Amino acid sequence: MNIEGNKVTVKKSAKDIFDFFSKLENFEQLMPENTQKFEVDGESFIFGLKGMPEIRLVMKEKTEYSNITLGAASSKLPFTLSSDISEISESESEVTLKFNGDFNPMMAMMVKKPLTKFIETLTDNISKI
Repeated sequence: MNIEGNKVTVKKSAKDIFDFFSKLENFEQLMPENTQKFEVDGESFIFGLKGMPEIRLVMKEKTEYSNITLGAASSKLPFTLSSDISEISESESEVTLKFNGDFNPMMAMMVKKPLTKFIETLTDNISKI
């Protein structure tokens, strides 16, 4: 299952955005208002949204100034969340969030709507950084 967020323009350089995403504690600023838990632990963080199970994301891959990919710490629900960064100018960049999960059809049907909403919220909050 793939979900791609809207492309959002940010008034920061690709390096600044890459550096922001590289510091996992910054993801707390992007989380929805109903976040009940957010804890960074080394190269991973755990978050919990009201009414949802807690999820641990681990830093999987970094491509300097163009991509940061986080992945699920648990193999029960394998997925990645990548941030693709494209520089427009020295002070402006575009960011696109992409979710890619390997779920069975029943699970995909259950999680598609809340995950799409989650990606939209993260994207909206990225435009505010």
